[in-house]
Amino acid sequence: MTLSPINQRRLAQFKANKRGLWSFWIFMALLLICLGAEFIANDKPLLIKYDGGFYTPVFQNYPETTFGGEFLTETDYRDSYVRGLIKEKGWMVWPPIRFSYDTINYNLPTPAPSSLTTENIFGTDDQGRDVAARVIYGFRISVLFGLALTIISSIIGITAGAFQGYYGGRLDLVMQRVIEVWASLPSLYILIIFSAMFVPGFWTLLAILLLFSWVSLVDVVRAEFLRTRNFDYVKAANALGVSNTTIMRRHVLPNAMVATLTLMPFILTGSITALTSLDFLGLGLPPGSASLGELLAQGKNNLQAPWLGITAFMSLAVMLSLLTFIGEAVRDAFDPRKTNL
Repeated sequence: MTLSPINQRRLAQFKANKRGLWSFWIFMALLLICLGAEFIANDKPLLIKYDGGFYTPVFQNYPETTFGGEFLTETDYRDSYVRGLIKEKGWMVWPPIRFSYDTINYNLPTPAPSSLTTENIFGTDDQGRDVAARVIYGFRISVLFGLALTIISSIIGITAGAFQGYYGGRLDLVMQRVIEVWASLPSLYILIIFSAMFVPGFWTLLAILLLFSWVSLVDVVRAEFLRTRNFDYVKAANALGVSNTTIMRRHVLPNAMVATLTLMPFILTGSITALTSLDFLGLGLPPGSASLGELLAQGKNNLQAPWLGITAFMSLAVMLSLLTFIGEAVRDAFDPRKTNL
């Protein structure tokens, strides 16, 4: 696929920002690792060979009787009795971290929260769960939540701004007043109230945060549509009988997408921060979920275990810094005043 000259220039400007380029590759590597979290941190083996057969506990649950045990319930592969049965007739391949985000280590050298050991490289939290595993799963949830919120809110914000800017008049006046009133509401307090009223969950929180996040792009898109609708090629398309929907999508929207794309990495950062804040306050994801905000709260409540706060802080600092640097590189790429060719 051949890029247009303007997109080639934008790509070159993005690559010219070395900090943003390296941040992009580092972030993508971390995201790919966390997307395969089950293969990195899990309390189930990746592969088992037993009595001539191969088993994949990561993809399928097996009863204990499959490996010569006594119970029909799901196999606990961390049980020394089960491990002994499997080793008699085969072998197991474990992931690098032998804990999932909710696995409790009952063999800690000290009471939980336990400090760093060879088994728990980042220590455990106050419930005996491995911190490294919870960071990996928490990173994935935070990024996926942020991406979902950013994409959906961008679609709504772009649509609202497009109709306001293109049609103008009374529609623009009414919608602008509604948005001004809606944006002036104390969003944090309303989010806290809604989070306390409804059962917390991924999609529930997404819907609650979506109530306010879509407003951020409306003004930018509206301004671009107000400016572009008076251009000669738009008036010519109108005179030729091209539908308003086609004009908006094909001729006006590409101009508005420049400003939109430069803002999206920063909207993603804000979305992740909002989820982390609600988790920190105890109003976010359900208890027990892998959450960086919950890990921060544990660090605050367990000052005698500094590895909790330090790990959560470093995870968030790295994630948000990388996204900020990527956003700066995207902003430079779409800035017509910058030329690196």
